[in-house]
Amino acid sequence: MKKVLIVEDSDMVIKVLRHLMAQYPHYQALFAANMAQAQEIVEQHPQDIFAALVDLNLPDAPDGEIVDYALSQKIPTIVLTGSYDEKKREHLFAKGIVDYVTKEGRYAYNKAVDLIHRLEKNEQIKVLVVDDSDMSRKHVSNLFRRHLFQVVEAKDGVDAIKVLLDNQDVRLLITDYNMPRMDGFELVKNLRYKYDKTDLIMIGVSGESTEALSAKFIKHGANDFLRKPFHPEEFYCRIIHNLEYLELVEQITSAAQRDHLTGLYHRHHFFNAAREVYRNAQEKSMPLALAVINVDHFRDFNEQYGHESGDLALKHVAQCLNNMLERFLICRADADDFFVLLPGLDNEKAVSLISRVRQLLSSEECVINGESKRLYFSAGVSNHMQDGVDPQIKSATHLLRLGKEAGGNMVLGDEDAND
Repeated sequence: MKKVLIVEDSDMVIKVLRHLMAQYPHYQALFAANMAQAQEIVEQHPQDIFAALVDLNLPDAPDGEIVDYALSQKIPTIVLTGSYDEKKREHLFAKGIVDYVTKEGRYAYNKAVDLIHRLEKNEQIKVLVVDDSDMSRKHVSNLFRRHLFQVVEAKDGVDAIKVLLDNQDVRLLITDYNMPRMDGFELVKNLRYKYDKTDLIMIGVSGESTEALSAKFIKHGANDFLRKPFHPEEFYCRIIHNLEYLELVEQITSAAQRDHLTGLYHRHHFFNAAREVYRNAQEKSMPLALAVINVDHFRDFNEQYGHESGDLALKHVAQCLNNMLERFLICRADADDFFVLLPGLDNEKAVSLISRVRQLLSSEECVINGESKRLYFSAGVSNHMQDGVDPQIKSATHLLRLGKEAGGNMVLGDEDAND
C-alpha cells in the first residue's frame, strides 16, 4: 500500500480529499494540518512516503517551507495553492515540484489526486531521451525522473536505435533535432517504419525557429513537437497528454478483445493470437498443448438457480482460471467453454497442470446469493498440433467428450484417446 502525505489546514478541503482518496483503496492517506505534524509523519515513515500533496500556506509555514521540507526528503511533491502567481509558479518548478494546483473547485482537487495516480503509472513507463548535448539530455532526463519515469539515454540517432534494441519496453522517445550521425528527424522517420504511433510515442525537440520543422516532424511520424526552451509545465502537459491518448487506445483495444462477462479474451482474439503462437512453436520445434475446459452440469445449474447466478458462476470460474493460468493464452470460447494454449508444455505436464487447476477450483467455495457452491470442470488436453489450431481444438474436444461420458470432473490427455 502506497503512503501519500497530505498537508492541509482547511477542514473542508481535507473532507474533499478524503473522499477522493477513498477511490484508490491501495493508497494510505496520511493527513497533517500543519508542518510540525507533517514532519512527525515523515519521521514515523522514513523513506516510505510515495508522494506528498501540500498546501503552500500553513499556520506554522506561511511561506511554502513545507515544499522545501518535502523535497529535501526526496518526496515527489504536488503543491496546492489558493492563488495563482507567475513568479511563484516559476520558483516552485525551479525547486523541483511535480506540479501545482490552484484551489478552484472540486475539479482542482480531482486533478491533484489524479496526479498522484499518474505518478504511480509513470513508475511502469520507460522513456528514451536522445540528445547529443550532455547538459540538455540530463535536464530532460531529470524532468522525467521527477515524475518517476524509468529513463534511458542516447547521444544520437544511431545510439538511440541500439538502446531501443536493448530496451524493447520503451514506450516514449523524445529526441533533439540537430545531432551527428543521425539527426532526430531521420530517427523518427526510420523508427516509424517499425513502430506504430500506439506502440511508441515519439516527440521531436528543437531550438530552431523555423516553423516548418514542427510540421516536418509530425508529418513523418512524430506524435508531438516541443520548441526549446520549454517550461517544465508545458513539457509535462505534452507528455501526459500523449500518454493518456496511448492509454485510452490500449483500453479500447483491450475492451474490443475481451469477453464482456468474464473479462477474459474472447474467441476471435484467441484464434488471432494462437496462430502466431502456433507458428512460433513450429519454428522452434517446441511442444504446444491446448486445453478445452467445460464447466460440469452448467445447464442444470442455470435451470436450478437462474441465468444471473449462472453468470456469477462463470465469472468465478474465469477468475480462477485466469489467476492460475495467467501466463498462458486463455479465452472464454462459448457459454461455459474455455480454451487455454500452453506453449512449452508436453502433454504430461499440461495434463498435470490443468488437473491441479481443476482440484484447486473444486476446493474453492463460490458464494452466490448468499449460498456456498462448489464448481467442477472437465477438460481435454491435446498436443497433436497437426495442421493448425482448429484440428488441435477438435482433438482436445474429443478428449473432453470422453471425460464427460465417463462422469465428468476429470482431465484427459492424448494417452487417453484410445482407452
